[in-house]
Amino acid sequence: MSNKNKVSFSTLSPIIFRDAASKPALAKFFSLFPGLGYAAGYKVAQRVYKFGGQPWFNDIISRNYKSSFTNTFGERKGKLMMQATAGSLTGIGEVVLLPLDALKIKRQVNPEAFRGRGFVRIFMEEGTTLYRGWGWTMARNAPGHLLGITDYSKATWGQNFVASVSGAVASITVAAPLDVVKTRIQNANFERKVSGFTVVKELIKNEGMGAFFKGLTPRGILVVGPKLVFSYTLAQSLIPLFGKYV
Repeated sequence: MSNKNKVSFSTLSPIIFRDAASKPALAKFFSLFPGLGYAAGYKVAQRVYKFGGQPWFNDIISRNYKSSFTNTFGERKGKLMMQATAGSLTGIGEVVLLPLDALKIKRQVNPEAFRGRGFVRIFMEEGTTLYRGWGWTMARNAPGHLLGITDYSKATWGQNFVASVSGAVASITVAAPLDVVKTRIQNANFERKVSGFTVVKELIKNEGMGAFFKGLTPRGILVVGPKLVFSYTLAQSLIPLFGKYV
């Protein structure tokens, strides 16, 4: 998503391994884990928020607006629309975790921006700059979570798996253009403020419309897709089990 050069077989190694492209295999392998601490912190917080937030939003919508959804969409589709709306609101609210996401991306593709500073010092010095791209993040998360989160607690494991595959691939594909813009904004140096519309203009001018889907196959289909499938399928299988004891 951050790479602005044309991808070919000859340029693949420098794009993937960056400064470690000419180093031994073991060094190349470990070079694939920059920003691991920020990524772990972000993912743990993200998963706790997602799986806890979506049912909370769904309860609020069901308690206050169930009749409106039922009258508009019918009983069955109304329930699905309430769950989808809850998922979308959950995605929008995820913007509170944006600083961790921004630091993860910067550590992965622009480590020079840290200049030897740790998390606390960066947070104190940069402040609200860590929320750059928040509007694009909300715009990306709203349709992505609408398609990617729903309630499969009464479905079988196989139904959960198939539904998770479909939802993950669809949500990642729909949100890909906005994800590219968000990432380009976040990977810039702290002192460089980049407008999302500037990113869009430069993308179209220099890389073409296809650039809005850069990274879709490796990140979206090969990595995030299976990850979401595993997490949602496992979570929806365990939630009813834990519900018997809590």
